[in-house]
Amino acid sequence: MPRHSREQSGTGIYHVMLRGINRQSIFEDDEDYIRFISLLRSLVQRFDDTGCPLPAQCTIYAYCLMDNHIHLLVKEQADSISTTIKRVAVSYAYYFNRKYSRNGHLFQDRFKSEPVNDMTYFVTLMKYIHQNPVKAEIVDNIDNYRWSSWHEYVSANPHLPSVCNVQSVFKRINQKDLIKLISSPIEMFEDPLEKEDEKTVLHHVCDSEARDLLRKLCSNSNISVIQTFQRKERNSIIESALKCGLGVRQMARLTGVSYGIIQRINEKVGQRTVP
Repeated sequence: MPRHSREQSGTGIYHVMLRGINRQSIFEDDEDYIRFISLLRSLVQRFDDTGCPLPAQCTIYAYCLMDNHIHLLVKEQADSISTTIKRVAVSYAYYFNRKYSRNGHLFQDRFKSEPVNDMTYFVTLMKYIHQNPVKAEIVDNIDNYRWSSWHEYVSANPHLPSVCNVQSVFKRINQKDLIKLISSPIEMFEDPLEKEDEKTVLHHVCDSEARDLLRKLCSNSNISVIQTFQRKERNSIIESALKCGLGVRQMARLTGVSYGIIQRINEKVGQRTVP
């Protein structure tokens, strides 16, 4: 089936989502988060070999780095949105694969995007993006999440590079009103970039417990290595994890092993347990 062309934005602003392939984790430790934020920084603050500034490749208004996906609110500048996102995704995938001795794609084949054509929707997305960790029940308050751009709007974080053009946002809505609006509980909001994804499946084991179990089973702190094991060893680990209550989609997301492979193993496990 041919791909549909991206819907173009009249303002040049897009809400972008990058997701790990098979919903696998794309950040394993703090260094990974910082590396991705540094790559975003390199898009907006560029210099030539003599130290003279170069035009920004884009303008970034907001970001939120989650365990297995990324939200961005970004405006095209020197490059198209496709070129910009491809550049940062390829750079990060190269870093991640090299660090964790893995091969192949890290992100889903094509990032998702939607145009942002008015200020009302822009502010709605600012709130949605920064509230993502609260929605996922990772933190109770957006101030407590380290890996989003919210700290740039409320106070500088000396441990993270500045990425967003906060002053252009404050020209449209003052800081006090923005903080009040974004910090308030989020109302029902159906994200067009999320609605195409698979329905949430309930798991018997939460992700943190699942990671701990998988680390023990594969004797490695980096559980994505499971996808590199020989078939027999890989399938044995997956079978053991399934018997401990991990969900099929949950394991695909955490390990990077395809959903189809895990589902076939799951069906075999089920057949064996039928009396």
